[in-house]
Amino acid sequence: MIQQNVNLSDIYKAVMTNGEFKRLSSFIFGEYGIKMPEVKKTMLQSRLHKRLRELNMTSYKDYIEYLFSKEGQQAEVIHMIDMVSTNKTDFFREPVHFDFLHSNILPEMLFGDRPNRQIKLWSAGCSSGEEPYTIAISISEFMAQNPLYAFDFSILSTDISTRMLKTANDGIYKEARVEMLPLNLKKKYLLRSKDKINPTVRIIPELRRRITFQRLNFMDNVYSVPDNYDIIFCRNVLIYFDRETQEKVINRLCSKLKPNGFFFLGHSESITNFDVPLKQLKPTIFRKI
Repeated sequence: MIQQNVNLSDIYKAVMTNGEFKRLSSFIFGEYGIKMPEVKKTMLQSRLHKRLRELNMTSYKDYIEYLFSKEGQQAEVIHMIDMVSTNKTDFFREPVHFDFLHSNILPEMLFGDRPNRQIKLWSAGCSSGEEPYTIAISISEFMAQNPLYAFDFSILSTDISTRMLKTANDGIYKEARVEMLPLNLKKKYLLRSKDKINPTVRIIPELRRRITFQRLNFMDNVYSVPDNYDIIFCRNVLIYFDRETQEKVINRLCSKLKPNGFFFLGHSESITNFDVPLKQLKPTIFRKI
């Protein structure tokens, strides 16, 4: 039960017991597939401390009782997973993927025997949006360089964190987040704020309109998204799952990918010894067979 008028010092003294950690970690793994070994106890305690403060709770015992109550399952679980999920991303992270998209995939789709004029992409695990916006910038640059080949594209971007999805949907970032972008791309695709103290940039409306954001849990048995994607990016997300879960997730994603469609993993992820319908083209770049 949420408490009122508690002493802040009592909240800061709250410590998570081993039993409380096991209960939370088992729930997080069972519902969301995120591994929580014992070495992450301190991290979990630290991240959930904010929830204790916001709910005026002085112990993790009270928090867990609330979380597993009927009210908590409806109102708190989504906040808890926002705190727990890891969201590390950058613009043009692992640039070899965007080079391959620009130099290999798009020319094949547009200049081949059966040109594709409507390209559908899925950024699965989009975090705060840098990945789908990078994809949109890369394709827009290709379109500008090849004006005779008219085509269109759309990007579905999904994540488990509603907090990250809001940031992504807003498309607003601190100016420091885009320092690595070339000046010509900044001028074309970013709008600068007038705030000199806390400068920010916003992705231009033309790119934002091409991207749809949606919450999705990889542990769902069925993914409520359309079929027949040409390209799926699922990078640096599966590393938080065990191998059995990784294989299941990849197969579910591949069920939404067109035959011969392209699939990208993160640099530290692998499908070695997995029973999945993918053929490797380059390290972390695959094609559906």
